Amino acid sequence: MASDPDVPDAFDVYTVVVLRRPPGAPAISDDDLTALQARHLAYRAELRRRGVLVVNGPFDLRSDPAYRGMSIFACDPAEAARLSDGDPSVIAGRLAYDVLEWWVGAGSLAFPNAEGAVGDRRTMSDD
Repeated sequence: MASDPDVPDAFDVYTVVVLRRPPGAPAISDDDLTALQARHLAYRAELRRRGVLVVNGPFDLRSDPAYRGMSIFACDPAEAARLSDGDPSVIAGRLAYDVLEWWVGAGSLAFPNAEGAVGDRRTMSDD
């Protein structure tokens, strides 16, 4: 099969987790929300220290206010889901998440603060 000049020869595939506010998220007091947010941030910071969470942060302008933030993990999607299940805000029902594999042209992103490999190098199959 001839190569398509618009399709990269290789891709770096990253595990992305998008956090969102689920419908019916429980209402909690401002004080409890402040404490929950502190636990959420501490949990994510610990994942960064362990090297499994490469980069993360909240969304600002967005077309859907349910979307809250995004993370790129240095693990497979199943492990990212397992770790996301342990997030205090997910446990409390204030956040839910979607796990995705994101394919980008090989070498188009760099994570200078990551201690190890992030993502997998893959090629498109000829099927």
